[in-house]
Amino acid sequence: MQTINNFIDGKYAAPLGGRYLDNYAPSTGALSGHIARSGLEDVEHAVQAAAAAFPAWSAMPLEQRHDILRGIADGILQNLDRLAEAESTDSGKTITTARTIDIPRAALNFKFFATALLHFASESHHQPDVLSYTLRQPLGVVGCISPWNLPLYLFTWKIAPALAAGNCVVGKPSEITPLTASLLGDICNAAGLPPGVLNIVQGLGPEAGAAIVQHPMVKAISFTGSTRAGVEIARVAAPMFKKLSLELGGKNPNIIFADCDYEKMLDTTVRSSFNNQGQICLCGSRIYVEKNLYEKFKHDFVERVQQLRVGDPADPKSQLGAVVSKVHFEKVLSYIDLARAEGGRVLCGGQALQLPGAQAGGWFIAPTVIEGLRTSCRSNQEEIFGPVVTIQPFEDEADALAQANDSPYGLSATIWTSHLQRAHQMAAQLQCGIVWINTWMLRDLRTPFGGVKNSGMGREGGWEALRFFSETKNVTLAF
Repeated sequence: MQTINNFIDGKYAAPLGGRYLDNYAPSTGALSGHIARSGLEDVEHAVQAAAAAFPAWSAMPLEQRHDILRGIADGILQNLDRLAEAESTDSGKTITTARTIDIPRAALNFKFFATALLHFASESHHQPDVLSYTLRQPLGVVGCISPWNLPLYLFTWKIAPALAAGNCVVGKPSEITPLTASLLGDICNAAGLPPGVLNIVQGLGPEAGAAIVQHPMVKAISFTGSTRAGVEIARVAAPMFKKLSLELGGKNPNIIFADCDYEKMLDTTVRSSFNNQGQICLCGSRIYVEKNLYEKFKHDFVERVQQLRVGDPADPKSQLGAVVSKVHFEKVLSYIDLARAEGGRVLCGGQALQLPGAQAGGWFIAPTVIEGLRTSCRSNQEEIFGPVVTIQPFEDEADALAQANDSPYGLSATIWTSHLQRAHQMAAQLQCGIVWINTWMLRDLRTPFGGVKNSGMGREGGWEALRFFSETKNVTLAF
C-alpha cells in the first residue's frame, strides 16, 4: 500500500484535513494505496507557497531557469524505468507504451520549453521619433489541471511552459492516476527547482480542482479533461477574468480514400483507433471509408483488430492493457450496449475480458469495431473514450466532409489520400483544430495544439503556450 501526499513548498505533506481517497490498480482491480483528499486549506497553502516563490523565480536569469528545467528533463529520463512502471501500474496502460511514449515525452516537454524560453521574443515597431515595444511578463501563480489518460505526459505539457515563462504553479493531477506527478516532486528537488515554484495538490476535481479555479490569486487555468468539467471551469473562472486554456473532448473522424497507401493506412488506423485502449483524445473513433474500398477495409481491419493482444500491462508482449477505472469500464461497456440498441452491428469485440491469474479482477475490454450506425446516433456523437470505433462508408468528398463535421466536437481529423489537392481542400474545410494527412499523432511541439466547438478553447504548444502563460504589455516611447 502506498500513500500519496501533496507536494507543497518543496516538501511532501499530508492533507490538512487528514482525509484520503482509495487508489486502485486497473489491471487487478485491487486497492493499491491511498491519495491525499485535499481541500480549500491545502490549496491555500499551495497558493501562498507559490506566491512567495514567484518574485525570485520570475526574476531568475533565463539561463539559470533553463538549466533547472533541463535538469528536470534529465531527471525524468534517469528515472525512466521507475516512472514507466508507476505509470503502467497506476493507469492500466502497457509498460511498453509508458516506457516508449509517455515518460520520454514528459522529459521532452521540459527540454523543449527550457530551450524555448531562451528564444521567446517580443515585437517592436518604429515610427518617426516613436518606438513601441511589447513586454511579455509572467502572470504570477497559475493553475494546471491534467487528466488521467496520459498522466505525466500531459501534466508536464502544462507545467513546463508555465514554469519556463516565469510563473509558479499549483498543479492537480487526476485523482485516478496520481503517482507519477507525485514522483516528479523528488525529481524537481534534485534538479534544484526552488521550493514553492511547483506545488502538486492531490484530490478530487470538485474539491481540490474547484478550489484552484476559484482562488483569486490564481491568474490562469490550463485544463485538460471532459467537456462537462470544462463548462464548469469556464462558468467560475470567466467572471473572475482569468485566462483560460481548455483542451476538452474529441470524437475524431478518420477519413480514408481509395487512393491511399493502403498498408500504411491500415497499420496506422489500428494504432490510431486503439492506442492506450482508445483513451487518447486524439484517437480516430469515427472511421469513414470510401464506398468502393469499404468491404475490403472492413475485412482487413477487423482481422487486424482481432489479432491485438490484450494482457497484463507489465508484459512487454501486451498491446492493450486495462481501462483506467471500474467506473470508466462500466461506461464504455454501456456505450457498446447503446450502439447495439441503436442498430449497430458489432464486428469484433463488444465484451469485457477476464484474464487469468492476478489480472482476473482487472478492467479489460476487447477492442471493438461497430458498423451500421447513423451519423446522428449517440454512439457517433458522444465521446466514448475507450477501445471502441465505428466504421461507415461515404460516397464522395462532400459526403465525407458532411459526416465528419456532423459532431459537437472538433479536436482532430485524419485524412488518407494520395491526391494532394484533395488533401489540402479537405483540411481547410474540416471543423477541427488539428489535421493529419497520411499519418497520425505526429507532433511537432512548435505547432499549436487545441480544438474548436466542444473540444475547447485556446491553444497549447510552442509560442502559443508561452504567450498564454504571460501577460502582454505595450510600451510606447516618444523621443
